[in-house]
Amino acid sequence: MFLNLFTGIIEEIGLVRNIETGVHSAVLDIQAHTVLEDMHIGDSIAVNGVCLTVTAYDSQGFSADVMHETLARSGLSRLARGSSVNLERAMPANGRFGGHIVAGHVDGTGMILDMQRDDTAIWYTISAAPSLMQFIVEKGSVTVDGISLTVASVSDAAFSVSAIPHTVSATILSERKAGDLVNLETDIIGKYVKKLMEMPEKPADQHMGITKEFLAKYGYYQ
Repeated sequence: MFLNLFTGIIEEIGLVRNIETGVHSAVLDIQAHTVLEDMHIGDSIAVNGVCLTVTAYDSQGFSADVMHETLARSGLSRLARGSSVNLERAMPANGRFGGHIVAGHVDGTGMILDMQRDDTAIWYTISAAPSLMQFIVEKGSVTVDGISLTVASVSDAAFSVSAIPHTVSATILSERKAGDLVNLETDIIGKYVKKLMEMPEKPADQHMGITKEFLAKYGYYQ
C-alpha cells in the first residue's frame, strides 16, 4: 500500500474550466499545464491542498471527482467556473521535501482576518476552529490552500504566517483578501502524537506505547 505525499510547494496555478455538481458530490474540470507532464489516470493532484484523483485528462487539463466529505470539510464547494486553484503533483519517491510532509487531507477551513505588508513580505492572520488551533504551534508548519508555510505567531483563535513575494505571486495568495476562506491542513505529526497520548494507559508490565513520562524523558513534553 502506498501513501501519496505532497510537500506544499505549489507547481502552478490552474483554472477551473467547469464544475458538474451532484446532490452531494462534484466533478472538477481544471485547466493546467505543468502538472499534465507524465500524467496518468489515477494520479493524485493536490487542488488547493486537497488530494484528488485524476479521472480523465486531455492536452489542456484534467478532471477529478470530489466526494461529499471533501466538499463539507474544505472550500472546494465554493469554487466556480474561472476560479484559480493551487496545483501540486504527489511527490515522487526520489523527490525532495522542499516544504513539509503534507497528506492532502484538509482538516477544515480558516478565514483570513487581516493582511499586512511588511517590507517585501505579506502577513496573513487566519482564524480557525479550536479543533484545528490545538495543532498549530509557533514555528511549526501549516498548509494554507496547499501552500507550506511557517507559523509566525499564534493566539487562542488565530495564527499568522508571513509569505515572501515569490510565494504570493506563484500561488493564489495573490488573489486572497480579508474574509476569504482557505483550506487548512495541520501538522500530521501532531495529530498522531495526540492520538497516542489519548490511548488508555496499560499496567506498567503491559505498557508498550508512548506516555507523558516517556515524552518528558526525551524532551518532547513539558
